[in-house]
This record gives sequence, structure tokens and C-alpha cells, in this order.
Amino acid sequence: MTGMNDWDNLNHQIVSCRKCPRLAQHCEQVAREKRRAYRDWDYWGKPVPNFGDPRAKLLIVGLAPGAHGANRTGRMFTGDRSGDWLFRALHKSGFANQASSSAGDDGLKLVNCAITAVCHCAPPANKPTTDEVQNCRPFLQETIDQLPVRVFLALGQLGWKAMLAEAKRREWWIGKQPKFGHGAKVKLAADRWLLGSYHPSQQNTFTGRLTEPMLDRVFREARRLIR
Repeated sequence: MTGMNDWDNLNHQIVSCRKCPRLAQHCEQVAREKRRAYRDWDYWGKPVPNFGDPRAKLLIVGLAPGAHGANRTGRMFTGDRSGDWLFRALHKSGFANQASSSAGDDGLKLVNCAITAVCHCAPPANKPTTDEVQNCRPFLQETIDQLPVRVFLALGQLGWKAMLAEAKRREWWIGKQPKFGHGAKVKLAADRWLLGSYHPSQQNTFTGRLTEPMLDRVFREARRLIR
């Protein structure tokens, strides 16, 4: 189990990373040009650190920061529509102290929960390359090393694949690759679990592919498995 110094050191390493020139350039360019609605904001414009409880038993694994969400606010899922859905569900299930998040200093705290990403920089078109994901993998590995996680929740296909690859590397899972789907559940070694959820992106929420009750059910299951 990690201490606050270890958690802070890991986040410092994430924020300081410049391994992917394409991503660094994109984050900085978005921060300079901004979106008209946020022209008065001082954008974060660099890798976004992990966020949450350094003793978390639930780890949410997302894809990457949004260009005008986390890349603007400096906090995972903060300041965009995906975060609106995620934090509302986290609050309902007791993993967050409030149901919304608009800025890094808005008082949001996660309880027994942390959020990380497969890629910590906002990628063009929300699509990091294979090499960029590989460059970020040590951060995911160190995050898992530090936290006493019982339940991993992968938001989307890429998070699911990254977590299964890591589970296989650690010999927590041996066998055929389980198929991703909303509500998918895999029992890992040492009483750990991997859950799958559709990502709360506008592409999924606007079309009805993901609904609030669907997302709530996933977090209720995570809570049950932790208990």
C-alpha cells in the first residue's frame, strides 16, 4: 500500500514526462489556441496526473484526457461531459463527495477510488498510437503497484485491453482473452476483479448506448465486489 509521498512522486513523474513529442506538441497547441468558451482559462496543457485516494480499492482506467477537459483543468475527467456522467455515478455509489466537477479546486474528493488513464496526454482525435500507449505503460504499472486495488474498472475497449495485458503480465489471468462489453466481469487472482463499462463519452451517452442506470449498475457491482 502506498503512502502520500509515493503517490505524489508518481504524479510528479507523470506531469514531467516528455516521451511523446507528438502528444506534448498537441497538448501545448490546444492550450495556446483554446476553445472560445474557455478563452479566459489558463490551460494545463501537459500530462494529467492520477487523481483520487492513494489507498483506493477501486481503480478506474480511462483512455486519455480530453483536449478541453482534463487538458484544460489538469484533473482527470474534470470539465467535460464525460466527467459529468462519471462523477454523478461515483457520488451516487459513495465513491465521491460531490456529484460534479468543473475545476481542479472545486473541492471534489474521491473515497476509496482513484482514476488513471492508459495515456496521460490528450491525443489528437482521441487516438494515441501504440507506441504512445507503450510509453505510458510504466505509469499504469506503478499505479497498480502502489494501490491496494480489489476492483479495476476499464472505461472502454482500450482500457480493457491494457488491464488484461497487465493482468497477464502479473499472472493474475491465464487463458483466453475475455471479450469486452458493458458489465463484463473477470475474476483475477488474489480476489481481484476486472469490470468493463462503455466509456461515458458523448458518442455513447448522446446515442443512448450508455444510460445512467447502466453506469450506476457497474458502480454498484464494484461496490459489492469491494465489500
